[in-house]
Amino acid sequence: MNRLCMSLKVLQVVAAAGLLSLAAQTRAADAPKPDMNRGQAIAMQVCASCHGADGNSASASFPKLAGQHEAYLVKQLKDFKVQAGAKTAARNNPIMAGMAGALSDSDMVNVAAYFASQTPKPGVAHDAATVPEGQKIYRAGIADKGVPACASCHGPTGMGIPVQYPRLSWQWADYTVAQLHAFQQGAGARNNNDAMHGIAARLSDSEIKAVADYVAGLH
Repeated sequence: MNRLCMSLKVLQVVAAAGLLSLAAQTRAADAPKPDMNRGQAIAMQVCASCHGADGNSASASFPKLAGQHEAYLVKQLKDFKVQAGAKTAARNNPIMAGMAGALSDSDMVNVAAYFASQTPKPGVAHDAATVPEGQKIYRAGIADKGVPACASCHGPTGMGIPVQYPRLSWQWADYTVAQLHAFQQGAGARNNNDAMHGIAARLSDSEIKAVADYVAGLH
């Protein structure tokens, strides 16, 4: 009986994901085509000093945006702004709040499309001693802590799923660590994904560092 219930739940999740994907594709088909020239201009004028002109940041303090999914980037930019009815932004970052606050919705779409079209520079894992642990967490999760495999949402090579899950492949390890810690804190840091808040809260600092370093070289 338990197996039957679990199978039904899995089917419901798969069906819901399929409907979300179809709805997203329909919206994408109906949406105006992004202005790549305008997106590049915004990237050069607003974003390049931190994220690089092509979305390949020179410092782990700032995420690589090159090759990231367009819809995901748009959502994150909106999450830096205080939305109607909310008291605080879903992501707390004073610098990004100022940057995002100066962008219109169409600006966000244009600059997101530009960065999504760029090629990310390869990254590497730096700590050979923690790669096995990082790989295990990414591919199998931690069953006794209720931590699912990262690959189940972000894909076996870290490419993510457009709209729903970001690309992680080749991201700076220190940035990934910082974001997992922000998810642990939730409100006041990063409160825009309940699932990731729950997952990050169950990870130790050493586990976070191991999986973040593994992801930096994943492709």
